[in-house]
Amino acid sequence: MSKDTFEFVIYILHACADKWAQLPSAVYKKLKDSDCINKLLVPYYDILHTQGTAFVVGDVEDYLATRGVSI
Repeated sequence: MSKDTFEFVIYILHACADKWAQLPSAVYKKLKDSDCINKLLVPYYDILHTQGTAFVVGDVEDYLATRGVSI
């Protein structure tokens, strides 16, 4: 994973934590356990990093919902 991709993942993790009023560590566990990092954020970094934060957080929420992960 490149430095830019890593920074993007951390940024989105914290954006989700802020929106969901959860600790970043809890959000990281959800994203890791659902494979969101490896199957959404990293592979689609080139597209997602050009989108707004709210849009990407919405994509993460949709990804988790389709996998039955509650926020």
